Amino acid sequence: MSLEHAILGFLAVSPKSGYDLKKRFDRTVAGFWPTDQSNIYRTLARLKECGFVKQEVIPQAGRPDRKIYHLTEDGEAELLGWLDQTVVDPQPKVGWLVQLFFAGLKSDEEAIRLLEGKAALIRQKMDSFPQRVDFSEDYSHDEPKRVDFFHWLTMDIGIFTNRALLEWIEDVVERIRRGEYEFGRDGALRDRPPFDDPPRKST
Repeated sequence: MSLEHAILGFLAVSPKSGYDLKKRFDRTVAGFWPTDQSNIYRTLARLKECGFVKQEVIPQAGRPDRKIYHLTEDGEAELLGWLDQTVVDPQPKVGWLVQLFFAGLKSDEEAIRLLEGKAALIRQKMDSFPQRVDFSEDYSHDEPKRVDFFHWLTMDIGIFTNRALLEWIEDVVERIRRGEYEFGRDGALRDRPPFDDPPRKST
């Protein structure tokens, strides 16, 4: 994904100012595509130069003029064309997995401490969801319900992924405690290609 296309997507729902866009980013996609206010304004300027957005200036008494951005037909075509593409994201760098890779050089207790530390961070992140995301019964929004549905799928996958990772860490801790590292690869892998059978449960 690019910041440009994210902004075009938000403007496809409704016109917004740069400040409005930053609020939407913070409440929605910031968990997987963070940005700052200055970057949003720089990107809006580029989109305006490309003809993908147009700017409406609204005078305000005693305050700076309010600048609202609207999606143009060219901007909509660019957004819809991008949505038709299969995006290949670069492989992320995950520092704690490098630590896990070499955790066999440490004691069982130290390896477990590494895993439990990661689990604690995941729980802390999930505990912050209610404060950062509007889960209230009187939740309101300005998007059509179908658009809102796809917005919330990104939260759903975040919850699903974090829960799955917690479950995996808890299982690995138990495998370490049982000494399954004595089996090497066979003790580590619960499943392997071609994945024709259901995953092997650790016993």
